[in-house]
Amino acid sequence: MNHLVAPSLLSADFLNLEKDIEMINASEADWFHLDIMDGVFVPNISFGFPVIEKIARIAKKPLDIHLMIVDPDRYLERFKKAGAYMISVHYEACTHLHRTLHAIQDLGVKAGVVLNPHTAVCLLEDIIKDVDMVLIMSVNPGFGGQKFIENSIHKIEQLRSLIRETNSQALIEVDGGVDLGNAVQLLNAGTDILVAGNTIFSSKNPTGTIRELKQI
Repeated sequence: MNHLVAPSLLSADFLNLEKDIEMINASEADWFHLDIMDGVFVPNISFGFPVIEKIARIAKKPLDIHLMIVDPDRYLERFKKAGAYMISVHYEACTHLHRTLHAIQDLGVKAGVVLNPHTAVCLLEDIIKDVDMVLIMSVNPGFGGQKFIENSIHKIEQLRSLIRETNSQALIEVDGGVDLGNAVQLLNAGTDILVAGNTIFSSKNPTGTIRELKQI
C-alpha cells in the first residue's frame, strides 16, 4: 500500500482547533493522530473525552488514538464510543497486553501497540500476529517538537523483519521528530504511517507540507 500520513493534533492551535481540523479534512492526510496523556504515564496532560467527541463530529478521516496512560483497559469502551478507529496502547503500560489488544478488537476497533525508545522490538514476538499496528516512538513520549532518535531507524528495520518472518499483517507507524528530512529514510526502513505534528502545524503551508509528506 502507499504510505499514510497522520497529522498529530497535539501540535494544532487549540484556540482554532476547528480550523485546523477542517484543514486536515481538505488535505491529502489519511488519519487524525490524537495523543492522549494522563500526566502519570507521561509528564504531560493533553485532552480527554469531551474534546475527542467534538473532534469526531467534524473529522472526516479516521481517528488514530494513541493512549499514553496507565491502566488503559478502564477506558477502551469510552474511546470506542468517542469515535476511535485505532486504539494503540503502550507495551510498558499493559500488564496483560494480549488481553488488552483483543479487548480493543472485540469492540470492533483496530488495535495497536506502542514501543518507547528503550523497549526492544523482540518483546513483540509472541503478539505480533495479534496486532493491527505497531507504533515506534522515535522520541520519548510526552511532548511534541523533540529531536528524532536515530536508533529508531534500526528498530523499524527489525520490526519489518519480524513482520515478514511471522506473516503478520501489522502496519508500522512512527511518531516523533518526523519531518521532510528523514521521511524517505523512515519509509525505506519499512514505515507505513508517518505521524507528524510540529512539522505540519509550524509550516507556513500545512496543506502543502502534508502533500509533500504524502507524495514522497
